[in-house]
Amino acid sequence: MANGTMITTEKRPPLPGTRPEGARDESEAAARVRDMFTRIAPRYDFLNHLLSFSLDHVWRRRTAKRFLHILRRPDARILDLCCGTGDLAFALDRARASEMRGSQGPCAQIIGSDFVEPMLVRAREKAAAGHRAVVFAASDALHLPFPDASFDLITTAFGFRNLANYEEGLREFARVLKRGGELGILEFTEPTSGPMADLFRFYFKNVLPRIGGAISGNAEAYKYLPGSVSKFPSPPELSALMEKCGFRDVRIASWNFGSVILHTAERR
Repeated sequence: MANGTMITTEKRPPLPGTRPEGARDESEAAARVRDMFTRIAPRYDFLNHLLSFSLDHVWRRRTAKRFLHILRRPDARILDLCCGTGDLAFALDRARASEMRGSQGPCAQIIGSDFVEPMLVRAREKAAAGHRAVVFAASDALHLPFPDASFDLITTAFGFRNLANYEEGLREFARVLKRGGELGILEFTEPTSGPMADLFRFYFKNVLPRIGGAISGNAEAYKYLPGSVSKFPSPPELSALMEKCGFRDVRIASWNFGSVILHTAERR
């Protein structure tokens, strides 16, 4: 209240998707994200493992394990979106190979997709070096080049947050999933309480950007990361959006003191 007049501040509506600094609309946001990840691609894997203390391997293995009931089906078609350099796709492929050990006959290929070509170049190099049966193809997650009801499982690890429109992304995922198919979204989130919440925020906003910027040579990208996490929908908000966009039975697994969340759901 000032001079007898009540002043109210309206809460700004949540952003429809990521908005890197300076991006005025969805088109500019997508272009800036593509440019940032193009520039950090050469050091991307090293920094992922360094800055997460190699826990990113654990989170991806846990995610793959959640979908063993699908992976053990040789005909199941699997799409890993915003795949970066392919680490989740490889975790899925290793889990499937373990489940199918001793069985005869081919399995449907796992497809990894991203709209940053330098990331896919590194993913293909890693696939060849590790003899992994994963195919990588460039595509925009908001405009996928696949027919309706093409896949039994869609996953994405630490990439969904970078979409310029979350609702459009989820609707596109639902379009290419078969009815009864499943979705897994692995993402960072800010812990809201508990002893690790303040420590996480300090590390994410002060330590990580400095180390990431110094090693990658791109301070902007590692300044963007904590900002994008703080603006990302909370787990209940993302769950509600998933239900709105054609999914049911949304479940949440929380790891790393609540800073890493896996949402799983079934396509209605």
